[in-house]
Amino acid sequence: MSARVEPVTPLPLARHPQQAARRRAAPARVRRIAVFRALQLGDMLCAVPALRALRAGEPEARITLIGLPWAQEFVSRFSALVDDLMVFPGAPGMPEQPCAETAAGPFYAAAHAARFDLAIQLHGSGALTNAVVQRLGARRMAGFCPDSTAARCSRAGVLVPWPQGNEVERLLALMQALGYPCADRSLAFPLRPLDHASWRLLAAEHGLVAGEYVCLHAGARMLSRRWPVERFAEAGRALRRHWKVVLTGSRDEAALVAQLARRLGKPVVNLCGQTALGTLAALIRDARLLLCNDTGASHIAAAVGTPSVVVSCGSDSARWAPLDTTLHRVLADQPPCRPCMHQRCPLAGHPCASNISVASVVEAALALAAQERGHG
Repeated sequence: MSARVEPVTPLPLARHPQQAARRRAAPARVRRIAVFRALQLGDMLCAVPALRALRAGEPEARITLIGLPWAQEFVSRFSALVDDLMVFPGAPGMPEQPCAETAAGPFYAAAHAARFDLAIQLHGSGALTNAVVQRLGARRMAGFCPDSTAARCSRAGVLVPWPQGNEVERLLALMQALGYPCADRSLAFPLRPLDHASWRLLAAEHGLVAGEYVCLHAGARMLSRRWPVERFAEAGRALRRHWKVVLTGSRDEAALVAQLARRLGKPVVNLCGQTALGTLAALIRDARLLLCNDTGASHIAAAVGTPSVVVSCGSDSARWAPLDTTLHRVLADQPPCRPCMHQRCPLAGHPCASNISVASVVEAALALAAQERGHG
């Protein structure tokens, strides 16, 4: 549950009538807001409802995302919500990227020069990241704190206890504490004309028709998050009795997806490494179904409204599950070691993956894919 704090005013009010008069006479300074979330694609898509609420509450502000280098693509695509990107150089203890120590000084100097009015920590409980956000030099800070006794609301900033539950709702809890409207919990992924054109070329080349193929996405950044490739192949053969099977993945997953293609046998359409991010989203949007691990592709499916079966291994499945349970089905076994952050499962047999049967995945996939939905 989110902390019970009163909504805060964006800027302190003038104390004297003369000050108020001078403020009315002077040109209004655009508020500058920094949002710290230096994470990957799926994590960023989960933040879209919170960013939407922030923009609704601060329509005139200049909002800067502090994130990973890849997030320039996110900022460009979500320009209605975020104005620009400051690339975070990393910090000790944060696993998302190596810490570039020589870049830290110039980064924090640029942050101070930006004179942020508000810096919002949307990156976890705050155990590591609050110190980063405090160093940005903003007039006020908002974020989460891992210790519920440390929650506070003051002129210096707002900290709320790190809530339990789904990631989308966690981030919206902070927006609510800041007094921003939070009516829309849906994800989004804006598609551009180039995305549609690239998808049409692929569709023509491989004979793909909207609603007549399923996508299999067998990769995941962490090996412990992957359902066994032989099980993906078995599930794919069952689904191929009804629809074409399309394999997706990033370039660095090419070997894994090639192995999956060999196990599946022909016919199969292997598009691994052949789709830019927007093309992948268009491909998933027109699929009958996505079968994937708990990874960024799952959040793309949620954003574009495509049914999905998510085999969740290792991760905190309740935290990352799509909110629409009628359109998305998450299958997860819950051994006591979950959630884990091991790159490879240290236990014999990888139980949280091996305990999810092919039959249960195929059953869920067939039930979801049988639903009628519009395409195009």
